[in-house]
Amino acid sequence: MAITICTIRSIGLLGRTHTTGWDTKLDPGVNLHTLIEVTTDAGIIGYGSVYTSRALVDASLHILSPFLLGECALEPERVSEKLHQSTFWHGHGGAITHTISGIDQALWDILGKATGQPVCRLLGGIYRTRVKPYASILFEEPARLRNTLAQLVERGFRAIKMGWGIFGRQTRNSDEILIRTAREVVGETVDLMVDAGGSEQFWQNSFKWALETVRMLADYQITWFEEPLRPDDIEDYILLREHSAVPISSGEVLTRRQSFLPWIERHAVDIIQPDLTKVGGLSEGRRIGWSMPIAPYVEYLTPSPYIEDILVDPFCLDEDGMLPVPMKPGLGIQLNEDVLNFMSRRQ
Repeated sequence: MAITICTIRSIGLLGRTHTTGWDTKLDPGVNLHTLIEVTTDAGIIGYGSVYTSRALVDASLHILSPFLLGECALEPERVSEKLHQSTFWHGHGGAITHTISGIDQALWDILGKATGQPVCRLLGGIYRTRVKPYASILFEEPARLRNTLAQLVERGFRAIKMGWGIFGRQTRNSDEILIRTAREVVGETVDLMVDAGGSEQFWQNSFKWALETVRMLADYQITWFEEPLRPDDIEDYILLREHSAVPISSGEVLTRRQSFLPWIERHAVDIIQPDLTKVGGLSEGRRIGWSMPIAPYVEYLTPSPYIEDILVDPFCLDEDGMLPVPMKPGLGIQLNEDVLNFMSRRQ
């Protein structure tokens, strides 16, 4: 069965950008997220997601399209690797790698739809039918944080990650007040994670801050401490992990498997966190995952219209706070065209 790629289109999502932890506050109308739509001569359409603005995605597609159009749509790993190798001299990482990530996802979506199989089976097999999501939120002042956490527990979340915001940016005492407040609200049965946001512009905190903070977090049974240091500070990560009672995690800003190898081989972190909208898509994520195959959680950014409003059938927690692994062909999701048209401002 020969199915070839006919067109590639970007869909910039506008108007409802979620709040970020960056110092530079973004207007909701700013375009941070872009979808990739790949169509084939068989009429099958695949979708992927890119954490990059449409302007950068379109510039990348101008370079990538000649290597992609007319290619077999049923070979995502080979085609994606071809794109990486064909753009080697443009530099690893950045907008081109992010855009390849979305293309790769779309090709896996097409392969699943063409074969009638869910992507989870195509990636190697269905090891589980559901996974625990952790609600991913920003730190707020204690009173507001208390309210937000109570709502998430009421919705059924059994794991919550708090990040960025005011944590690590005021005093040690205020940091502990936030963590104590969170544990008091959610109780002992909900997993709590902390993301310092060390990839923020001009992050000021040092190894000594991270070491003191991780000792405090251990007292509150924090599941992991994410990005406590600058994302390229591998030597201090190695040292921190050696002295930390709390697992250390990082990796969401890295791209391609080659960037992850030193962190895995040198045991710089306990938990590696590739972002599939940046790292190279499902193909690269799977290769990285071979090194650390146990992944009990999936991040669930909430509230986020780009997740919760864009789907015909939104994800729904079961009574145990778990999400079902999609079992329909391809990525197993259907986009809501009305919402998509509104977000993309398409005519």
